[in-house]
Amino acid sequence: DKTSEISTDIRNVLKNKLTLIGIHAIRSFAQGQRSFPPDFVHVQVGLAKSLVKRRKMADKVLPQRIRDLVPESQAYMDLLAFERKLDQTIARKRMEIQEAIKKPITQKRKLRIYISNTYTPGKPEGEEAEKVASWELRVEGKLLEDPGKQKRKFSSFFKSLVIELDKELYGPDNHLVEWHRMPTTQETDGFQVKRPGDVNVKCTLLLMLDHQPPQYKLDPRLARLLGVHTQTRASIMQALWLYIKNNKLQDCHEKEYINCNRYFRQIFGCPRMRFSDIPMKLASLLQHPEPIVINHIISVDPNDQKKTACFDIDVEVDDPLKAQMTSFLSSTTNQQEITALEIKIHETIESINQLKTQRDFMLSFSNSPQDFIQDWLKSQSRDLKLMTDTVGNPEEERRTEFYHSPWVKEAIGRYIFSKVQQRRQELEQVLGIRLT
Repeated sequence: DKTSEISTDIRNVLKNKLTLIGIHAIRSFAQGQRSFPPDFVHVQVGLAKSLVKRRKMADKVLPQRIRDLVPESQAYMDLLAFERKLDQTIARKRMEIQEAIKKPITQKRKLRIYISNTYTPGKPEGEEAEKVASWELRVEGKLLEDPGKQKRKFSSFFKSLVIELDKELYGPDNHLVEWHRMPTTQETDGFQVKRPGDVNVKCTLLLMLDHQPPQYKLDPRLARLLGVHTQTRASIMQALWLYIKNNKLQDCHEKEYINCNRYFRQIFGCPRMRFSDIPMKLASLLQHPEPIVINHIISVDPNDQKKTACFDIDVEVDDPLKAQMTSFLSSTTNQQEITALEIKIHETIESINQLKTQRDFMLSFSNSPQDFIQDWLKSQSRDLKLMTDTVGNPEEERRTEFYHSPWVKEAIGRYIFSKVQQRRQELEQVLGIRLT
């Protein structure tokens, strides 16, 4: 009885709900309502919508059914295809830039060095001023035609600077002025040296450039063979490999070996060597590059006080393009804007799909209202059955013909037999005996 009452209640609720939904659909259609009624949303549509959100709306392609309905949408598909090509091109260029900035990108510039000095004569005895004559040497410099906004300090171009004065005038302990780069070194625009003296002084400036990456001077024999005098270790290895390749020195059978020609035998001292041994053998043939030597005379003649000696040397500076490339790779401003536009496109596509579903719904209803309502009620009934975990078919169970089927007699017999067995087990438990 309770089961029958529950089934009746469910049937009544379903009947009332479907009736109200049908009335709402007819009224909405009659009034030309375009909005989709909440109860019209199919359960599967809701699940699909949740799935799209979980996938963060990854699909931007318009379905074929929408493209057939709206021919103008082909323009959007053409733009989408062009966007794919553009994204591929940008990704390829980005990878090329990432590979390029791994290598040193430099350009040669002229660094002009200015060497000048001032002389302060001594004062006669009795005056309240400095009595000893002295001179001051200044070494400064700047890049010629430097387009950069931030000027590099003069000391940043050098690893060390040594000023060697006349040893006969200043003795063995005071004739050298040295500056060496340290990790905590503060860059400066120039160097100044002040010493007592009232005669012209010969001095020698030794400037050691700070190459990044470090450069090395080759052994004269290897330098003549490769045509390289001073270069980075990677460039030297590349030149050495090109020489081996052009002269076919690689062993035909054992590729890891090099068969030395007469020049290599003189330089490396062996008839044959492995590729892996080249860096070790090459290390003994590399030396630190020679410093730049500038000879200068510190003049104490008042007529030479305004004269400045200028020397131009070649230095390597970072290519300004490298900073732009690094800025391009690290910039996220455009990416954030692109992401916002992507989200907007996905939302628009999702809205178009929903509108297409609404249109199909309304169009199907307008073509055949009766068939549409019947099919739609069946669909809603199945959905309600799934949501409520209903067992059986309530629509058939409410009709009397359902209980006149041939299987009813067998079902009644099985039901009565199961009840008898249940009562029998209860009696056995109460009496504590087994009935036979």
